[in-house]
Amino acid sequence: MPFINIKIIEGVFTDAQKQEIIKKMTDTMVSIEGENMRGVTWTVIEEVKSGDWGIGGKGLTSEDVKSLAAGK
Repeated sequence: MPFINIKIIEGVFTDAQKQEIIKKMTDTMVSIEGENMRGVTWTVIEEVKSGDWGIGGKGLTSEDVKSLAAGK
C-alpha cells in the first residue's frame, strides 16, 4: 500500500492547504497506480519545528519560508 510522507516547516501552511496537499498527492499516486488504490493510499504530513530544518548549513524558520514564497 502506498505511504506518502511529507515534511513541512510548522506554521507555513494553513489547514486548508495541508488538506489540498493530501488530496493532490493522493490523486497523483492514483493516476499512476489506478483508482482501485485510492482507498489504501496513506498520506501523512509531519510538521518540523521552525528553525529545526536546515539547508546549506543554515536553519530555516517559518518566516524564512514565507519570505521565499513571497519572492523576497
